[in-house]
Amino acid sequence: MRFRQLLPDLAPVQASDLLGALRPGSRAPADRPHTAANFAASADGHATFAGRSRKLGDDGDREIFHGLREQVDAVLAGTETLRTERYGRIIPDAARRGRRVAAGLTAEPLACVVTRSGDVPTAIPLFGEPEARIVIFSAQAIGPIECAAQVEVVRLEPELPALTGALRHLRRDHDVRSLLCEGGPTLFGALLQEGLVDELFLTLAPKLTGGGHGPPLSTGDELAELVSMELRWLLERNDSLYLRYALSPAS
Repeated sequence: MRFRQLLPDLAPVQASDLLGALRPGSRAPADRPHTAANFAASADGHATFAGRSRKLGDDGDREIFHGLREQVDAVLAGTETLRTERYGRIIPDAARRGRRVAAGLTAEPLACVVTRSGDVPTAIPLFGEPEARIVIFSAQAIGPIECAAQVEVVRLEPELPALTGALRHLRRDHDVRSLLCEGGPTLFGALLQEGLVDELFLTLAPKLTGGGHGPPLSTGDELAELVSMELRWLLERNDSLYLRYALSPAS
């Protein structure tokens, strides 16, 4: 799919070329995966409309969404995001799975779930996929999960901040070098609090919600200091803007 690149250079570009050159795993720190977040937002700052994030996206946003999934070792989401968006197979397209294998990745990313309550939406299609590999990080004990997917349950380590412990486990026990967070805003806010986000991919939709109860990109406690971002690219297609930011440590 072709986009118009506005920055760093004005040029027509293919999303597959840009995303295929990312190689996020090569930039992983020693003790955790390189972590990117991907969101869409309305022009007035909401991450959902009528309770769903996908209502803000378009075909360009979906191309980047699936293209990012194609590049990473694992995808991370909170239980409410899984439940609301009814997650299914992470890489449904056979051609994308083939390209991953040719690039030395597993056919599909590891699906990672974080829950504080232990309430996991096992009725969604993802858990019915026999080839899906899922790791559930929970602060509470979870009983056996009966489903077609391959599921591992990991009790979060109480001596570490929750997400720091989860990401260390992914790197140490699953060799996850690149991780894509797809939300929701509470999970993204928690990752920011623990200083675990390296990049943000943001689709700015040419749409207005007019208010409502849709959350912003991140929720939770305010950060102690602002986190600065550096714009790496800016794309445009059908009036939507697609931004890639690198995050700097809080200062």
